[in-house]
Amino acid sequence: MQHEIISLAQALIRRASISPQDLGCQTLIAEKLTKCGFDCEWMPFGDTLNLWATHGQGSPCLAFAGHTDVVPVGDETQWHYPPFSAEIVGDMLYGRGAADMKGSLAAMVVAACAFVQQNPNHKGKIAFLITSDEEAAATDGTVKVVERLMQRGETIDYCMVGEPSSSNVLGDVVKNGRRGSITGDLHVFGIQGHVAYPHLAENPVHKALKALDELVSIQWDNGNEYFPPTSLQIANIHAGTGSNNVIPGELFVQFNLRFSNEQTAEKIQQRVTALLEHYGLNYNLQWRLSGNPFLTPEGEFVNAVKNAVGAVLNVEPKLDTGGGTSDGRFIAQMGAQVVEFGPLNRTIHKVDECVSVRDLCALAHVHLHWLKQLLG
Repeated sequence: MQHEIISLAQALIRRASISPQDLGCQTLIAEKLTKCGFDCEWMPFGDTLNLWATHGQGSPCLAFAGHTDVVPVGDETQWHYPPFSAEIVGDMLYGRGAADMKGSLAAMVVAACAFVQQNPNHKGKIAFLITSDEEAAATDGTVKVVERLMQRGETIDYCMVGEPSSSNVLGDVVKNGRRGSITGDLHVFGIQGHVAYPHLAENPVHKALKALDELVSIQWDNGNEYFPPTSLQIANIHAGTGSNNVIPGELFVQFNLRFSNEQTAEKIQQRVTALLEHYGLNYNLQWRLSGNPFLTPEGEFVNAVKNAVGAVLNVEPKLDTGGGTSDGRFIAQMGAQVVEFGPLNRTIHKVDECVSVRDLCALAHVHLHWLKQLLG
């Protein structure tokens, strides 16, 4: 399978599909899947292209999920190899999206096609859900496809998300959940004035300091066996006109919480609001929920993936829920068991992003192994 995997990965990387652009990546994948007998359906929403492809019917439905969009490359002069050239140097395939996640997509597609060719009458259904806006707003991609599928009464029982999960060696980490993410945009209002006449003004920075100090000191929970403790970080803060003799009239603070399943978005909002009210602040607070936490406990799907990693790679994977959000949060809403497994994440979103050719081939064999366990 190596030639097929690397050829497809290179073809995908050579398309500069900065989010939410796809630039023909999904067409390449659809052509490959169609040749293997998949039925392909396009689901565009807004400026985002989405692909839903299926083979077989009935249950269980086992879906592969991924994205063809990538983050910007930054200063191209810092790259040793052009970011969209997909050059192979030694064992490493270089390029934006090599690890996150075009290489992983290639491995999943080739593995699925190999399984279908070997098992044309397999039980259940194999599906692909591919989007082009995971790295951007994530508003017209997987979330919209999930809504459409649910409206049609379609289900996904197991979902493999090809995000780069591994830390030091391929297979050392398998993600079986993700924390929730919620952002607060807080505006605290005061009265602008001259710094020499503070009695004629009201400094919102001074008013908010104690509240902010308490906010960042909250111990939300202790986490549990699956999730680390909930954490809050202030991401942005701004006040003032830029002049040293003007008391600001408004303070802006943006903060984000990554929360475990010990919390809910509602409980977080209530606690923050109560704190601000306690300090008597004049404020406006807007919330943006990126996703709730989800968890797939050890069971048939998780164990099948762990067994495949052990059999193919001779590695005992650690189950983990850390890191940022992924589109798995949308698919979990369908009641699906969601697992994320992919190549090393040490170069993702960095200059000279790369992935091991050997790892991509091994990754495909892992996928083929657990497919046989569940649908063979």
